[in-house]
Amino acid sequence: MSATLAGALTGAVLAFAALIFGFWGFLLVAALMLLGALAGRVASGRLDLRALAAVFTGRRTSS
Repeated sequence: MSATLAGALTGAVLAFAALIFGFWGFLLVAALMLLGALAGRVASGRLDLRALAAVFTGRRTSS
């Protein structure tokens, strides 16, 4: 899937959530989409949570 298509679908889902559920529903849908994307990256092996935790705790830099 191209980045343009993914962005368009994300925007459409968020716009639908804002229209149907209002502001708080929009925020909930956006947060759940972010959690789903992070879970997908972890499951596919493209995101290492240990390295990410080390960056946030100051044990390692991001570069």
